[in-house]
Amino acid sequence: MFRRKILEKLRTWKNEENGKTALLVEGARRVGKSTVVKAFAQQEYESFILIDFSSCAQEIRDLFQDISDLDYFFLQLQLLTGVRLIEGKSLIVFDEVQLFPAARQAIKHLVADCRYAYIETGSLISIKKNVKDILIPSEERKIRMHPMDFEEFLWAIGDDVTIPLLRQLYQDCKPAGDGAHRRIMRSLRLYMLVGGMPQAVDAYLQSNNFEVVDRVKRDILQLYEDDFYKIDETGRLSRLFDAIPAQLHKNDARYKVSSVIAHLRPGNSLELISELIDSRTVLAAYHTSNPSAEMASYLDLKRFKLFLSDTGLFTTLMFKNKAFTENGIYQKLLSDKHSANLGYLYENLAAQMLAAREYDLFYHAFSNSEKIAKNYEVDFLISRKNKMCPIEVKSSGYKRHTSFDVFCRRYSAQIGEKYILCTKDMQKEGDVVFLPIYMTPFL
Repeated sequence: MFRRKILEKLRTWKNEENGKTALLVEGARRVGKSTVVKAFAQQEYESFILIDFSSCAQEIRDLFQDISDLDYFFLQLQLLTGVRLIEGKSLIVFDEVQLFPAARQAIKHLVADCRYAYIETGSLISIKKNVKDILIPSEERKIRMHPMDFEEFLWAIGDDVTIPLLRQLYQDCKPAGDGAHRRIMRSLRLYMLVGGMPQAVDAYLQSNNFEVVDRVKRDILQLYEDDFYKIDETGRLSRLFDAIPAQLHKNDARYKVSSVIAHLRPGNSLELISELIDSRTVLAAYHTSNPSAEMASYLDLKRFKLFLSDTGLFTTLMFKNKAFTENGIYQKLLSDKHSANLGYLYENLAAQMLAAREYDLFYHAFSNSEKIAKNYEVDFLISRKNKMCPIEVKSSGYKRHTSFDVFCRRYSAQIGEKYILCTKDMQKEGDVVFLPIYMTPFL
């Protein structure tokens, strides 16, 4: 198993909640939820039972039909699994709990019993058909699991040194230096190609072959497509997902659902978009009409952009309909020979990095009164204390940032720090910090 930061969050839940709540670990499929929870159970408890509702015996499912006698319930569960439970020292895991809503509903009574600890894992957890007939337990705490971030990827390839040193440089506002910067950027481009899905990372480590990695990522994308068809058999959800790279490439101020599916409009597509977001396979950045520290109160649900939750999958989805040998994205990116029109790939990376830091994603687009018929946009906005921080993403031409400059002049009273994420080393010009994109996790 790869080293994952979420393990520390699981330990915090165990120590702070002490059995008073169950924990729901949610995230996209193949992000590593089951593996992490199993490792946590082995490390932190004297015994554990993992019930995988995608494959468990019917006899185990039948136990949940009547939980009025918990003594009998736990006795049968131990007999069927061959695992001895120890009060106060055992964990029961409901894996893929969305496939069996009765187990999720039972959490309320199981937690109140206080004998054991409980963790649930799930994907596409909030699909209405899976929860409409059950009482969602208030004793359930949620934690989202993301793909492996850049630091976790570096750990996987044997680099424990780079991120702590970069964090210190960021705090001191100092550049890494030419040689170190080139090395780190190459590692970052490798991360963009492989991504943070554990299967893809393992395929890279085992094969050192991008074609093998690409096949793994295509298999994951196909798994997502199959899930989308289960939710919406018309195929609309799948088409909206597939169109994400093309929509970002157009550099429009919003995702235009009507250009993907003709009869859809923002108003009648909200449920589909919500299901797509709830799958955790995508990230949504919402337009805010009031760029300020209170931007979340002014978001527009009908005006948004979509990104993939994993940039490695994004690079494959960009060329989904081409054979691996027909596209040069891997070679171009790794050798830093990519063209300027791949800026939307770096924008997806920035979105993923900000989301991993638990930032909600917002942006602002506006017409410029200083120039006729010219629309401007700032890629991301984050809040700090009572100020907002605008963020512009540049894969090339980082000296040109007209939209950013106009925005900063217009909203100067509400702005704190100003950041341009780019592929160059750290530098500062006036009150604008040019930050190498690999430092985004420190924001």
